[in-house]
Amino acid sequence: MSDNPREEIGKTSDTELVKKLLIENYGYAPELLYEIRGRYHKVYAWKPCPFEIRGPDRNGVYFGRVESDGIRLSIEGSFLVGPKATKNVVELDDGRARRYLAGESVEIDDKDLHGWVIVKWRSYYLGSAKAKEGRLINYVPKERRLKPEDPAKA
Repeated sequence: MSDNPREEIGKTSDTELVKKLLIENYGYAPELLYEIRGRYHKVYAWKPCPFEIRGPDRNGVYFGRVESDGIRLSIEGSFLVGPKATKNVVELDDGRARRYLAGESVEIDDKDLHGWVIVKWRSYYLGSAKAKEGRLINYVPKERRLKPEDPAKA
């Protein structure tokens, strides 16, 4: 495999490529079907179903995205991988979790950790972030961020 996993798209099956990236980065890959779609290399995942379902012509939930340096999980993807992940899971305390969910990048204790990580708070998986130089770079979509509390209402 090349250093850029995007170069592997179309050369191997999508499921095989995504599972390989998940195992390399998080130590676990759920038994799902994966499809990489579009120019942003978005990954959708689903479980085979014996029922013939008519509906949208696309299967699955948004699971993540193949980046040039690995796989970035969506919030839903981090919930599917996180409970059984064996590496690259960063747990935040209450204050940093609140700041992270509000869209801020937060500091972490492990200065040597680099790359895509799953962000966890208590038993919840908050999505994924990129660890770099002692910080988690935030990738929570704007529409899913927590609004800061109004101190006047407290």
